[in-house]
Amino acid sequence: MSFLLPLTALGEYLTGEFDNQEQALAEPVWYVHLRMWQRPIDLFSEDSITLFAEQANIVNLDSPYRQRIMRLMPGRDSDLPIQVQYYMLKDPSALSGAGRNPALLKTLAIEQLDLLPGCILTVTPQILAPNTYKFAATPPLDACCSFTYLGKSIQVSLGFEATATEFNSYDKGIDPETKKATWGAIIGPYRYIKREQY
Repeated sequence: MSFLLPLTALGEYLTGEFDNQEQALAEPVWYVHLRMWQRPIDLFSEDSITLFAEQANIVNLDSPYRQRIMRLMPGRDSDLPIQVQYYMLKDPSALSGAGRNPALLKTLAIEQLDLLPGCILTVTPQILAPNTYKFAATPPLDACCSFTYLGKSIQVSLGFEATATEFNSYDKGIDPETKKATWGAIIGPYRYIKREQY
């Protein structure tokens, strides 16, 4: 299916291998040096662009974590041009390492995913030049991204900015009781540079 240009551009901008080396070297107290993979997968392809995302600490690339599925969809109307819906893998260990080894993703089926209803972002494209964008993704005002993982209640605040070469992640874990951030972009976004385009 062909999509509107901003949605296609967002899919291209988000796809690739990224790291935040410069940020981690400049501010090692606040930012771990991470590598992140975001690979296109052939799910929901009739009406959306879907990505598998995974990241790892650069000193332990064999132990990736935070596997997630991002489904980029046209919005319901012109005021909401693009939405990103998140899904969780029912068995994340089954696809551990798929960021580096995409052959593992060939077995992925929709039945292996759990929809995360409150984990959704609205994406606003800003045109920088013809066919060149900066995207800002923020949760709707009434959204609450919470789910249960390994018997624990998890709450996450989601958000990102993306250009053709950079990805800034505002994702952070939230303590359900204190509502304070416990991990992730606590003092500002993780600033990833795209190293390879898939």
